[in-house]
Amino acid sequence: MNVFDEKRAELERHEFMMGMERGRLAVALDLLTDSLILVGQHGVYCASSRNPLKPALDLEAVLSGMEGAKALIQSVMEELRVAREKETSQ
Repeated sequence: MNVFDEKRAELERHEFMMGMERGRLAVALDLLTDSLILVGQHGVYCASSRNPLKPALDLEAVLSGMEGAKALIQSVMEELRVAREKETSQ
C-alpha cells in the first residue's frame, strides 16, 4: 500500500484546507515529525558508547537529515502561502 492510500483521509482534509501542494507538504511534515519522534525514542535505547547522553552517531545523522527535510518543507509551505496571498490580494 502506498502513502496515498494509507493517508487518504489526511491528504483529503489537508488538501481541502490548504490546496493540493501545501496539503501534501503538511502531511509529509506530519510523517517526518512522527518519524523523528520514533527515532528519538530509539535513540534513548541506543546511546553512544562515547557519550551516553547522546544518541549513536548513525541516529544523529538520521535525526539531522530529517530535521533538515522538515525545515525545507516548512520553507516551501511558507513560500506557497506568501504566493497565494499575493494572488488573492491583486
